[in-house]
Amino acid sequence: MFQTSLDTPVGALIIEGTRDFVTSIQYARSKTAEGKSCALLNTARKELRDYFAGKRTEFDLPFDLSMGTPFQRSVWMGLTKITFGETTTFTELARAIGRPTAQRAVGRAAAANPLIIVIPCHRVLSASGKLSGYRGGLKAKEWLLQHESAVLM
Repeated sequence: MFQTSLDTPVGALIIEGTRDFVTSIQYARSKTAEGKSCALLNTARKELRDYFAGKRTEFDLPFDLSMGTPFQRSVWMGLTKITFGETTTFTELARAIGRPTAQRAVGRAAAANPLIIVIPCHRVLSASGKLSGYRGGLKAKEWLLQHESAVLM
C-alpha cells in the first residue's frame, strides 16, 4: 500500500492506493508523515492539483471500491454520474440508483465515500436544496461548489 498527501484550499488530503488502484482520498485528521508514493498516486496528486487550479473537471483514475457493500458501491457509482458544476439531492440520488425510499441510507453511504472529490459527494444537497453534512465541513463543501461554478463561467 502506498500513501501520499496534498495540501489543498479545503484542507490536507491523504491519498492511498496500490500501483493499480486509488483506494482512498480523505481529509487528513492531523499532520501525517509522508508515506511511500507510486506513479499512480503521483498522477492522483496531479489530477487533484489541476482540479483545484481550475484546469480539470473530470478525473481519470482507476479506483477500487471493493471495501464497500453492494449498496454503498451503487451509491458511490451514482455519485460519479453527477457532473462537474451540477448538484442533486439525496432524494434524487436515491431515485437514480433505484432505491427511491432510501434517502437516509444513501446519505450514510455518501458519508462513507472513500474517494472524496473524485467521487463527488460534495455535489449532494439536502431535500430543501441546502448544504448539509460533509466530512470536510460545510465551509469546504461550499468552497468546492463555488469553485466548480466559477470554473464553468
